Amino acid sequence: MTDRLTIRRPDDWHVHLRDGAMLGHVAKYTAAQFARAIIMPNLSPPVTTAKEGAAYRDRIRAAVPGMDFTPLIVAYLTDHSDPDEMARGHAEGVFTAAKLYPAHATTGSAHGVTDIAKIMPVLERMAEIGMPLLIHGEVTDHDVDIFDREAVFIDRTLKGLVRDLPELKIVFEHITTSEAVDFVKAAPANVAATITPQHLHINRNAMLVGGIRPHAYCLPVAKREAHRLAVRAAAVSGSPKFFLGTDSAPHAVHTKEAACGCAGIFNAPFALESYIAVFDEEGALDKFEGFASEHGPNFYGLPLNGGTVTLERGETVVPDRCGEVVPFHAGETLGWRLA
Repeated sequence: MTDRLTIRRPDDWHVHLRDGAMLGHVAKYTAAQFARAIIMPNLSPPVTTAKEGAAYRDRIRAAVPGMDFTPLIVAYLTDHSDPDEMARGHAEGVFTAAKLYPAHATTGSAHGVTDIAKIMPVLERMAEIGMPLLIHGEVTDHDVDIFDREAVFIDRTLKGLVRDLPELKIVFEHITTSEAVDFVKAAPANVAATITPQHLHINRNAMLVGGIRPHAYCLPVAKREAHRLAVRAAAVSGSPKFFLGTDSAPHAVHTKEAACGCAGIFNAPFALESYIAVFDEEGALDKFEGFASEHGPNFYGLPLNGGTVTLERGETVVPDRCGEVVPFHAGETLGWRLA
């Protein structure tokens, strides 16, 4: 039995750091665990220009003084995004990627894309310059069940996009279904996916059994147990198409425990401890470094990190609160800790 594991410093390829006071509160947790992170741009207003992206990057850096952490900024795509602005931001090193939110799909997506045809000129330019597209892959039609929206998005949008733009790098973010796993596995090498810790640990019962549990509510929502097992198998498979992306999404307690509670799970404080527990349970500790530290940078075409982190068996007691936010696994004891 392996009781201690040292891996190359990992990265988080999908995280929400928010802005203002919340940024000041949560950024340190991500910076403590990861060398780099892809930062989501769904602020209010969203990050749509290189100037806004550079300013947000400066605010993130100011929130983690003295910490060895690199924020990777993402552009927020709208129906009116300009191909030249995306290309300029990418060339200047401000934008690592661009994010497609279908309008009204999740938190902060009101300015998102209403029809993918409206951004095809942007996507074509991104394909030319090697700028990755990150996708929240759900349809938003009211007549489509919320548990089916990821699978429907694959059929309606993603299959055609991969076919029509074969050079475009695509990250299908926070996948939650067996359909998503199968699609990514069968897709060309330019298609990959991120996987969150919550979608490895919980199914939809966590939200609904014994009462409505808002701190287990995120988007995409957790699905049936069969889907959780499929996503879990993908994560521990060793395939370079799947890598770590927490989708850590903090909300203050009063905005979660409300009549219309916000979607998002705050997993940043104990993300590595949460992930490694899964790999341990699946007998796949030898695959953890690839998932956490290698597959993501290799897909993005970025260098691997120097330095290492070590995790060891031992109790990590997760507090009920981290300030005004409830963390994932609140009140639980995890079996691994950062050494």
